[in-house]
Amino acid sequence: MIQIKDSTLTAASQKGMDEFLQVFTDAYLEAIGGTLTAENMSLLNGSQHTLLAHRFFQDEMRDGGFVQLIQNGYGGYIFGNPFAKAIKQFGAVELSKLIYRAKEIYDPNKATLEREMNYEEFNALYVEFEAFDDLEEIYFDIEEQQTALIAAYVDEHIADFAEIIV
Repeated sequence: MIQIKDSTLTAASQKGMDEFLQVFTDAYLEAIGGTLTAENMSLLNGSQHTLLAHRFFQDEMRDGGFVQLIQNGYGGYIFGNPFAKAIKQFGAVELSKLIYRAKEIYDPNKATLEREMNYEEFNALYVEFEAFDDLEEIYFDIEEQQTALIAAYVDEHIADFAEIIV
């Protein structure tokens, strides 16, 4: 089980919900050696994977949206797993709906979106997949509220996410 010091968690929670959640995901990344692989996936439980997927999703969306998220290799982790269903169970219903809508674009275009490409081809994907633009706008409108719901869920079900130690 992933262990987190109570003092670390308390200090982070006083800074904000993003910092609170990051304490968990930082611990997960440390436990898996910094990179998620087929070999280390079993080190995390379903709730932990959902929270880690949320971090990857949030980071990639802030940096470059759905195209970047997919090009950086997270398409399968977000859309090929029950992330949207799990995040809904965490209370983030609007985020879940958004992910399902993005999955409708991703699934039939997976090969195009995930293929190796140069920088110019990558940038061209933003034009080719303008359908993601509206979803990205929605995401930024709901991000703070949905993250607050996720943080509240984690706080209420903390034993599912880590063992808190003194």
